This record gives sequence, C-alpha cells and structure tokens, in this order.
Amino acid sequence: MKETASNAAISIFKAAVKAVQPQVLMPAYIKKGNGTLQIGGDKLLVNSFDSIYLLSVGKAASAMAWEAEKIIGNSLTAGLVVTKYQHSQPLRYCKTIEAGHPVPDENSLAAAHAINNFLARLTDKSLLLCCISGGASALIADCAEGIPLADMQAVSSLLLHCGADIHEINTVRKHLSFLKGGQLVRLAKGAAVYSLIISDVAGDDTSIIASGLTAADPSTFNDALTVLDKYGLTQKISTTARAHLLKGINGDVGETPKPGDALFAKVHNQTIGNNQLALRAAALLATALGFTVTTVDGLLTGEARHAGERFVQILTSYTGKRPACFLAGGETTVTIRGTGKGGRNQEFALAALRKLIAAGIAPKYWPVILSAGTDGTDGPTEAAGAIVNISNFLHVLKTPEKAIDFLNNNDSFHFFESIGALINTGTTQTNVMDIVIGLLY
Repeated sequence: MKETASNAAISIFKAAVKAVQPQVLMPAYIKKGNGTLQIGGDKLLVNSFDSIYLLSVGKAASAMAWEAEKIIGNSLTAGLVVTKYQHSQPLRYCKTIEAGHPVPDENSLAAAHAINNFLARLTDKSLLLCCISGGASALIADCAEGIPLADMQAVSSLLLHCGADIHEINTVRKHLSFLKGGQLVRLAKGAAVYSLIISDVAGDDTSIIASGLTAADPSTFNDALTVLDKYGLTQKISTTARAHLLKGINGDVGETPKPGDALFAKVHNQTIGNNQLALRAAALLATALGFTVTTVDGLLTGEARHAGERFVQILTSYTGKRPACFLAGGETTVTIRGTGKGGRNQEFALAALRKLIAAGIAPKYWPVILSAGTDGTDGPTEAAGAIVNISNFLHVLKTPEKAIDFLNNNDSFHFFESIGALINTGTTQTNVMDIVIGLLY
C-alpha cells in the first residue's frame, strides 16, 4: 500500500512537470502561416522585418529554442541559447552556451558578452523573439562596469545562503548588471521584442523572472542596498559591488528603465507556463486516481523547514474524506548555518519527517510527502527533491536524533541519499518552482 502511495505521488509530480514542458506550451503561443508568424495574440507579417532573431535563456532555453526552430524554420536569421550545463539539445539555427548555476562562472561571463554582440546585429526593422525561463539570472554574468566576475560570484553566494527570496536576490542582481532589469531592451536598437516566458516566480512578475531581461524594473539602487542591509551583507560584499550601488544611489550610474518608459513601446511579454498550470495538471491526475484534492495556497514561502512543519500540521489535522491529496506550489528559502549539502525541497522533506516523528503519529497513519523542484534539481545537488513515507520512519526509528542532526547541519541530501529516498528525475527542460504533494490513505 505504501509503495503504491509513493508511486502515486511520483506520478502526480511527473504529470505536473509534463504540463509545463516547452513541447507542450510553445505550439499554442507561436505559429507560422503563409507569410505570417503569430506570437501570442499578434499576427505578424514576416516580410515586414529585415531579420528574425531568437534569444533563449534559462534552464528551459534549449527546449524552448528547439520548439521555436521547428515552427519558424529557415525564416530565422540566427539564434543564441544560454542554458545550464547538461541542458542543451542539438539545434540547427542557434549557437548554444552552457554556463554555471546557481553561481555564475566564466561561461556565464562569456554568455553575457555573446548576448551583447548578438544584440548588436539588430536594427529597428528586426524581430527579436526571446524565450525566457528561470535560471537566466545566474547563467548570465552581465557584470556592470568595474565589477569582476569573482566579485559577482561572491555576491551571488552570499545572497543564496542568507535566506533572501528570489525577489530580493534579483533586485540586487539587476543593479549590478548591464542586461537585467529591462536593460537588454536598450541594446535591442528599437527592434520589435516578443518574449515568451516560463515563470519560476510566485505571481509571475515579469520584472523578477530571469531578473526581468525585457521588462521594466520598478526597483531601484536604494532597494538593492536595502536588501543587503536587511541580511547584513552590505559590508560583506566586494568593494566594487558596493561602490557601484552607491554610484547608482548618487546618480552617477543610470537607473534601470522604469514602467512607462517609451523604450518598451515595441516590447511584448507573455507568460506561457507557471506553477499554477503545473498544479492544475497534478490535481487532474490525483482526481483521476481517486483522491479528494485540496490545494494549499501560500504554504511554500519563507524558510523551507518551517513550511515542512506547517504542511505536516495540515495533513495530521485533516478529518475529511480519504484518500486525500494535498498540493502546494511555490518556492521556499534556506538559511545556511551548517556545512552539509541539500536544497530547499530536501530540507522541507526532512523537516516534515522530523515533525512526524516528534508528533508520534502511528506508522499506519503516516502520510506520503513528496517535495521536488520542477526543474529536476534542488540546490547544489542532482536530485529534484525527496520523499517521506513509512520507509523513512523505519530507517529513523532506531536513531530518531539522526533526522535532527542532519537538519541542523543543512545536510538533507546525505540523509535521504543514505536511505534511498531522493527523487531523481534528471533534466526536465522546464522550471516553474517547486511542487509539494501530500497523500493520506
């Protein structure tokens, strides 16, 4: 029964991921007709442009470019893809650069310069199709003038470990960059820009997804410094990064382009996939499998371990019809205090396991809990997440303090690895944050 329950949770997760893969999403938003190209709701005449360029960035970049190439074909002038290592696919018209994530590397720096050179080819008669997905913020190290890569890497690491959320992290990134925060559009030379976006941000704020490459930026240099102050990082970041932010605050460096700027008159941003779409697909399969489905809003925010504990409270207090499936989507944070290895989903699952043990729930009443990233990776690991079931309980029963020790050391990966409870999906070619599934029988 419990093995069946675990398989059901995995199947529901896979259904969620499948619903937001580029091969499912892209054909509905880009179509080629006789002399026309329809992007979203706009039908464009191909011969009204002197060139058509494709720029695809993020964890889903290669798969999105693959679909765009199939549809646009030889009408494409050229293309450039920037994606994570081991995420590329063979493409006909696009050059691919693989780079570092979640901390940028030398290839990330090369990718930024390649994008700059790529945009230099555009004219005001060009069409630029951008395929944007989460992960691009790290993959592109578009360091502002005077900031070396090593300093940008240090800032990235500090932000990733302090517990800041993606809005805060990208507010800082945008103000240490020359492409992010809508600045890419400045380099597009008046071309028509159409962006198809797979969102990895709650609320689908296009100014935050991939640090808003083609979106107006409401945040400011002051906001970026406020984030650093909040987490005690202002004096920890490099002098070059701090000096750049202070120049911006003093008006010596130009702000990112703001909402209402005429720069965006020919820019069209459309979100084509998000966490809600994935959750709907998960709910459909869970219902088909006979579960009573409840979607828990607002769970996956804040610290992963606290969210894991809250989820257990929701499951253990449920008195309704069974079998029941509880779904949640979003993205938590982890404040790194230990020396272990893991990601937010694994930390969520380990905190949930610890809570179940502490609650003294009888084994036969244990839920199955799965927490995993839709991109197939969780933090600096190759696992997507982890699963909690009665098998975990039997492993931990003899030494219940084991779960506490591993959690305190932020070492959820090695804990779940040791008991064979990691979720390994491989590269999914998409990225719409995380999915949590709780099953009660």
